[in-house]
Amino acid sequence: MSSYDEAKIASVDALKDGFESLGYISSDQIATAVYIACKLEKPILVEGPPGVGKTELAKATAELLDLPLIRMQCYEGLDESKALYEWKYGKQLLYTQVLKEKLHDILDGAESLTDSISRLHEFSDVFYSEEFLEPRPLLKALKSPKGAVMLIDEIDKADHEFESFLLEMLSDYAISIPEIGTVVADEKPVVFLTSNNTRELSDALKRRCLHLYIPFPEEKLELAIIKSRVPELSEALNQELVGFIQGLREMDLKKKPAVSETIDWARTLLLLHADRLDADMIRKTLNVILKHEEDIRSVDDQLGMLMGKAEKAVR
Repeated sequence: MSSYDEAKIASVDALKDGFESLGYISSDQIATAVYIACKLEKPILVEGPPGVGKTELAKATAELLDLPLIRMQCYEGLDESKALYEWKYGKQLLYTQVLKEKLHDILDGAESLTDSISRLHEFSDVFYSEEFLEPRPLLKALKSPKGAVMLIDEIDKADHEFESFLLEMLSDYAISIPEIGTVVADEKPVVFLTSNNTRELSDALKRRCLHLYIPFPEEKLELAIIKSRVPELSEALNQELVGFIQGLREMDLKKKPAVSETIDWARTLLLLHADRLDADMIRKTLNVILKHEEDIRSVDDQLGMLMGKAEKAVR
């Protein structure tokens, strides 16, 4: 178990309260999943649409547990040399030059070719020791002396081969390095993998992880999130804004606005000194919450209906 304060995860409620104190408003489902992952020392696969707080969950967990956050952003073509380690080739080259200059002294007294090769072989292992190893995110997480929160972000963007490579770490919190051997974590990291569901992940990967799906939040939770992240916003405007966003998500849009867009829109309205939603203000700022011109035109056509829903949301 990583060396963090156990009181912070003494219960699901304690974890949820801790998140709230940091400005991360979680559902019971989210807090329960993280609690189980910490107690069972299991990685957790967090899926859901972009912008619902998957990455923020890992950041909040690291802050709450006072552990370093080690993040690895996945992409097509990512391989173990970029994720695990690489050799410090410059340092190896420098030491090779030093060895070359001392070659006469090393071989002095050697009575045969076999004896010379044996002496040189004693130095070859030095070049592939931990002293010449440059750790990348995965190895850093395993070697972190007090534990860490490891975020493997957007795993669905990586190749299937990289998924297979991860299986050893996710099962045993260990990594095999051919030249050195198996590196086992002294303190097991808290591991989050996130996915935007752009492709199906392998069953082998899913079996090793707890699963958490974060959907778009319901109205009550989103109101609490905006109140936490943009406390200066009035209660009435918060209710109107969230009611409007909830209505947008019922439409057939290319990209529905997520929590991150809701927060950005709240900050934008605050910046523009808006106290209520009106058609002109909405049209001026739709580009903050919608990322496709086609969606903006569709919403403009339905603006009256959406504003009606937003007005009904004000209690």
